Amino acid sequence: MTETVILGVIGSDAHVVGITILEQALEAAGFDVVNLGVQSSQEEFVEAASANDAEAVLVSSLYGHAKQDCEGFHQRIADSDLEVTTYIGGNLAVGQDDFEQTRKTFREMGFDRVFDSETDPEEAIEALKADLDVRPPESEREGRTVSV
Repeated sequence: MTETVILGVIGSDAHVVGITILEQALEAAGFDVVNLGVQSSQEEFVEAASANDAEAVLVSSLYGHAKQDCEGFHQRIADSDLEVTTYIGGNLAVGQDDFEQTRKTFREMGFDRVFDSETDPEEAIEALKADLDVRPPESEREGRTVSV
């Protein structure tokens, strides 16, 4: 089974490079990616997650106003009866000096994982695989020995 993820840049942000790189990395890792592109609304994320029976929603924001753009986002998800893992990453706050405080803020807003703009896509993909309990296909597991 292929896990479907929704990917996009939220709010008025028009930074596309990060999601393009992430889309390619996610697809290479075996995920089915629905890329909403830039300047996507909360409603678009929720509608896409519902329409595509997505397991995860990945929000990107680089212009520093993610907190304002994401206020009420998890309430919209709850109101739509979606059960999705949510990630956010990028330059999430203007003048972001203490990323741990930024991470805490977004975790309190409901995001399962919060990444800074320096995060390697592979780190996010490994976290996503762990959170969604993604296992390699049986064909890739063959030949591996298991120690008991």
